[in-house]
Amino acid sequence: MAGNAEQTNTELHIPEAEHGAGFPPFDATTYASQILWLAITFGLFYWIMKNVAVPRIAGILEDRRDRIAGDLAEANRLKEETDAAIAAYEQALAEARNKAHGIAHETRAKLKTDQETRREKAEAELGEKLKAAEAHIAGIKTEALSQIGDIAGETTSALVEQLIGKAPTKTDLNKALKSAMN
Repeated sequence: MAGNAEQTNTELHIPEAEHGAGFPPFDATTYASQILWLAITFGLFYWIMKNVAVPRIAGILEDRRDRIAGDLAEANRLKEETDAAIAAYEQALAEARNKAHGIAHETRAKLKTDQETRREKAEAELGEKLKAAEAHIAGIKTEALSQIGDIAGETTSALVEQLIGKAPTKTDLNKALKSAMN
């Protein structure tokens, strides 16, 4: 088995001549061709970047710039519309408040007028009732005063009869009552 391992090693062993002189880019014999291909590749990539990639990127950036500018313009337009709508709302609200105040003032004035009319009507009715009551009271007073003489005469006659034992005459009673009332 040991012999077999040595044989495998020799079969895998690569001679040093096939390895070359080192890292190929550092090989001095190929510098000229490497620099030539570097210049050609660099020029080709530069041309591709200048004519294909950069214009596409510039176009994309320009589209973005235009879209952003459009969005800002739209936002400003919408802001102005919103400000105009808010101003219109505030104006409508102020007009509504003024109208409400006007309606309230008119309603207060109307209610006050109605109240004054009802009060005057009630006062007039009460005045009429008061006059009727005063007239009724005056009638009762006149009737009562007309009967006072009779009542006073009867009372005086009864008192005198109780005190003296004899009723006074009607003429004496009337004289005494007239002098007492005056």
